[in-house]
Amino acid sequence: MHEVIICEKPKSSEKIAQALSSNAEKKKYKKVTYWEFEKDGKKTTVLSAVGHLYSLVPLNPKEEQFFDLEWVPLYEVDKKKAYVKDYVKAIEKFSKGATKFIHACDYDIEGTLIGYNALKYGCGDAAVSNALRMKFSTLTKEDVLNAYENPIDLDIHQVDSGIARHVLDFIFGVNISKSLMKSVRESTKRFIKLSAGRVQTPTLSILVDREKEIRKFVPVPYWMIKAFLEGDIVADSKKGKIFDKKEAETTLANCEGKDALVEKVEIKQNIKNPPFPFDLGSLQSEAYSLFGFSPKRTQQIAQSLYTEGYTSYPRTSSQKLPKSIGFEKIFKQLSGDSVFVKQIKKLPRPLKPNEGKKTDEAHPSIHPTGVLPKSLTKDDLKIYELIVYRFISVFGEEATMESMKTELKIGDEDFSFRRKRVAHMGWLEHYPFRKIENEEFPDIEKGDTLLVEKVVSEEKETKPPARYNEASLIRELEKRGLGTKSTRADIIAILYNRKYIEGKQITVNQLGEHIIDTLREYCNQITSEELTRQFENELQEIMADKITKDKVIDDAKKEVLAILESVEKNKQKIGQQIYEAYQESRIVGVCKCGGNLVLKYSPRNKSTFVGCSKYPDCKATYSLPRGASVLKTKCEKCTLPLISYGKPRQRACLDPKCGKEGKETTPEVVGKCPECGKELLKRSGRYGEFIGCSGFPKCRFTQSIEEKEEN
Repeated sequence: MHEVIICEKPKSSEKIAQALSSNAEKKKYKKVTYWEFEKDGKKTTVLSAVGHLYSLVPLNPKEEQFFDLEWVPLYEVDKKKAYVKDYVKAIEKFSKGATKFIHACDYDIEGTLIGYNALKYGCGDAAVSNALRMKFSTLTKEDVLNAYENPIDLDIHQVDSGIARHVLDFIFGVNISKSLMKSVRESTKRFIKLSAGRVQTPTLSILVDREKEIRKFVPVPYWMIKAFLEGDIVADSKKGKIFDKKEAETTLANCEGKDALVEKVEIKQNIKNPPFPFDLGSLQSEAYSLFGFSPKRTQQIAQSLYTEGYTSYPRTSSQKLPKSIGFEKIFKQLSGDSVFVKQIKKLPRPLKPNEGKKTDEAHPSIHPTGVLPKSLTKDDLKIYELIVYRFISVFGEEATMESMKTELKIGDEDFSFRRKRVAHMGWLEHYPFRKIENEEFPDIEKGDTLLVEKVVSEEKETKPPARYNEASLIRELEKRGLGTKSTRADIIAILYNRKYIEGKQITVNQLGEHIIDTLREYCNQITSEELTRQFENELQEIMADKITKDKVIDDAKKEVLAILESVEKNKQKIGQQIYEAYQESRIVGVCKCGGNLVLKYSPRNKSTFVGCSKYPDCKATYSLPRGASVLKTKCEKCTLPLISYGKPRQRACLDPKCGKEGKETTPEVVGKCPECGKELLKRSGRYGEFIGCSGFPKCRFTQSIEEKEEN
């Protein structure tokens, strides 16, 4: 008897093989590693994919529109994926003659489809018909053995949902992108690379809307009245924002020469519950806030920690921790770390997690397995510790906060101030990443009089809506039901790669904005959130066996055809407008002749350079180093733009004859801020080097180099 197990990644196959047999033998086929062992007369071969091994392509590439698709090996489609060929051939070779097949890829839609395609196209239809499925949330020996000994049937509805998602993404993305590029080519005789997508375009649309909100926003001045009292007390006028300058001046005059009379002191206690366990979205958001990691980077690290066996499966939307994961066992193993054990000993018994409402049928929330890492990179360690401390704090006691609200009279004007402090640390003691408000309460009571040192009027302006960052955009997509927990980070990365958006505080460039404006004018369906959300719901309904895969794909074809018809009908206007926006987006500065300096691409040299828009009258050109970006900052010597290039990043004038402008070095991290917990960085200032908090300007902690060394 010969059994074949198909895994998603090489590291997973190693973990699974070693969990199933201590005698598992590592073998090689070409450049592919696989594992074999024998037990009770049965030979088991553990094979691995490397993510998706097969990709969709049109049956007839010469057709104008692609709706008839087939699955082919990925290496036939993408030459950069040539290494995939050995994995496909290994599965084809070692599955021949096998009598039993086990699908052991990650238990989600993508993992299910990866394994299904490997079985169907690499092992044959017979392999699919009798394949069993291992379902696990961690790659610990115990979980792997349990999944192997208690397999489930292959969920064909989950497979169909995965197939439908890939087909929808293909027919929307490829057909509409082709159509837009064709409209540019036929209306301007120029070629530019464009992309649109079922989720990508509505996401860009959200960012464009925010960009326009910010641009249209007109700031309104207002005044805040503050009173500075003895004992370092700052009280605010209860009028809040005052939009009438005369009223602000009158309020200020009413307070002149008056002391503050304490009218009411109220101290309350409130309970602060432990946080919920991490799902993928909240982990990405927290890692961005604490460490500045992009959501995609966090997802990659979390996936790596999972495949190493240190944490559970990360692509989950669950805020639940079922007892079946074994709380006591995990804490016992974590107690092998001298730092974690101090926190674990303080947890109340019996162990009971504080759970949220969100569920995921496939996996629990993200948690440590208890296996302690032998060595991790600096970034991996940050995410690992974040997951562990969050897990510990979930089981902690409620924290108790005390708030002091004091109401005052200065003349006839009402003022108040608030203070907060911790009465009982509870779970806050186990989560070092949360800033704790622990202010001193002044010793005052009703009827006391406080000396007023000064009363000031601060002029401010209303602010526009905040720009999205990657973490807040992921939260917005989740709220609107666009994309999935696994795809949202990739969608944002695509928008950056397509050069439609830029910056940590996301801004949309002219090309991105004009594409959305043009599509909204002539074929609004592709920017529609409702259409995207409808298909996301239907993909879920496929898994629940409420609708068929074929019905969803047929409906999608009709929608795509309607969009393509709109583009074709208006192709001259669409093509012209998009090309004009593209040209504007390529302008990086002003040439010495008065023309525009434009980013251009040389097909012959396969390189990007900067040239004058008045060519051939002006033949000014500037080459760019590989990987260089043109900055908005101008050179002080010649006013041409600066470029950023190399590692570490260096700045130089676009004109190499003008000379370098200096380095853009990454500040050295030298510790954690004692006030807010963020990273302390070595910085350079007017008077030399010093230590400063990365949270500046919100946190203004600074320290001399000498003080840091003494500590």
